[in-house]
Amino acid sequence: MPFAAPCLNVGFKKVTYGTDQMILLKPSIDSIPAYVSALRRGWSPTNLRSEAAQEQLDSISKDAPSFILNLDDPTARGGPVTLPDGSKVPRLPSIRRWIWDDGFCGQIGLRWKPGTEELPPTCLGHIGYAVVPWRQGEGLASAALLGILPEAKAIGLKYVEITTSPDNPASMRVIEKAGGTLARTYIADKSLGGYETLEFKISLAE
Repeated sequence: MPFAAPCLNVGFKKVTYGTDQMILLKPSIDSIPAYVSALRRGWSPTNLRSEAAQEQLDSISKDAPSFILNLDDPTARGGPVTLPDGSKVPRLPSIRRWIWDDGFCGQIGLRWKPGTEELPPTCLGHIGYAVVPWRQGEGLASAALLGILPEAKAIGLKYVEITTSPDNPASMRVIEKAGGTLARTYIADKSLGGYETLEFKISLAE
C-alpha cells in the first residue's frame, strides 16, 4: 500500500486500500459541518462515554475554532481528560485525523508518551478509531490504521499498542490486517470499566 511521505504537519494523506480511496484529513473548520452531521446522526467518537457526542456538539456550538484546535494536540496543551468513571487524568500528546471518503467516515487518533512506548494504565493503546455505522464494512478502518502508522513511526515509536474487547472480531481483523499480533489479555483499569481487554502490538521496525 503506497503512502504519502510521513509528516506530522501534513494536512492530509491519501491512502489506497483495495479499490477504495480515502484521505486522513487534519480536522478543520471547513470540514466541521460533516463532523457535526455525524454526531447528530448518532455516531460517537468513543464507546467509553455515552455522553461524549453531546458534549462535543455543545463544545462546537460554543467555540468551534477551539474545539478544532484541541483535536490536534501534539504538545498536550489541552486540559485533563475525563475518564468513564468521572475522574480526570493528564492529557497525552495526540493527533486526530478524520477518515474521509466522499464525506466524513469516522476518525482515528494517535497518542503517545514522549520518550517511551509505555502508556499509563488509564490509556487504552496508542491508536483508537471509530467509523460511522453507515460506512462500516468497507475497509475504511483498515485503511486508516495503515495510513496513520507512518505518523507513529515519525514521532519515534518503535511499536504501537492497540486494544479491543474479546467480543469484537471485526476490530481484531482490522488490527491483524495491519500486522498486529496479540500481546496479552488483561483487565482494564477500574476507571475505564474494569473489563477484559485484548492488547495487540504492531511493530514499526523496518
